[in-house]
Amino acid sequence: MKISSKLLLHTIILASLLPASAQDKRAFELQPLSPKFWDLVDHNAKLDTVATGFGFTEGPMWDSAGFLYVSDETLNKIFRVHLDGKKEEVIALGDPDGNTFNRQHRLIDCASVLRAIIEVTPDGKYKILADHYEGKKFNSPNDVIVGPDGALYFTDPTLDLVAGEKQEIPFQGVYRLDDKGNVRLLTKDLTQPNGLAFSPDGKHFYIDDSKEKNIRVYDAGADGTLSNGRIFGDEQPTDKHEGVPDGMRVDKNGNLFVTGPKGIWVWDANGNHLGTIVMPEQPANLTWGDADYHTLYITATTSVYRLQLKTQGFVPYLNH
Repeated sequence: MKISSKLLLHTIILASLLPASAQDKRAFELQPLSPKFWDLVDHNAKLDTVATGFGFTEGPMWDSAGFLYVSDETLNKIFRVHLDGKKEEVIALGDPDGNTFNRQHRLIDCASVLRAIIEVTPDGKYKILADHYEGKKFNSPNDVIVGPDGALYFTDPTLDLVAGEKQEIPFQGVYRLDDKGNVRLLTKDLTQPNGLAFSPDGKHFYIDDSKEKNIRVYDAGADGTLSNGRIFGDEQPTDKHEGVPDGMRVDKNGNLFVTGPKGIWVWDANGNHLGTIVMPEQPANLTWGDADYHTLYITATTSVYRLQLKTQGFVPYLNH
């Protein structure tokens, strides 16, 4: 089922960026703002297209068997995408979004239409892990990661709230889901929380706010408790078609790679914008991959791209 009711922000992302990418794609470009950018990105780095012809790509996850899981929010399917461009349907599901593996290497998806966090089973079915908080339905879970404690952490904006369905929770929250199905609210500070990540040492927790166009950071306790929320960085576009903060990943040294205006913004752990990787199509999300996890796989509008870097990614579900 195609979801026609994107709220204002998601409408901007889909309606504004799709025509722009279809009419005149940007050229891939590396735009350093600090010499430290070149410690992470090679001067001669080349962007490769893995696969194209999608509707709107999201939620990439690298599998060590040598392929990616990719959500298509327009075609309403999750695909297995091979490096030769071959696509295999895994499951048909209304508006799938962000994905992760849990520590048992099971695929976890934010299922917007179901308003749930689900586990995708090997036989192409799913089971709901959580779809309510204090008896009320989630809005539209958007992105999910594994925390240092093994729990799932996810954002719940209203970006994909289904047309005609009521928002039951009167805020857009960020939650922790443990292996017993217990859901705990971590914060409701953000307007439209989206991508999220822990620092490698687990002491800091980053969350994109796509509506405010910034990244927030919190001090994180061992049990996922958040405190001292503050602005880490701003990703303000100069033009409404350039994109907003969405997905994010962290490398082993705590540098952040965050989708934003024109491409991927690279930040150090102190909130310094080191430079931007300008993408041909507006990216929504990204993941580390290949055997050494030195490669970013990027879902960008109608395509999936591959970029080898000098730095190594931090992969939460492998680090415990």
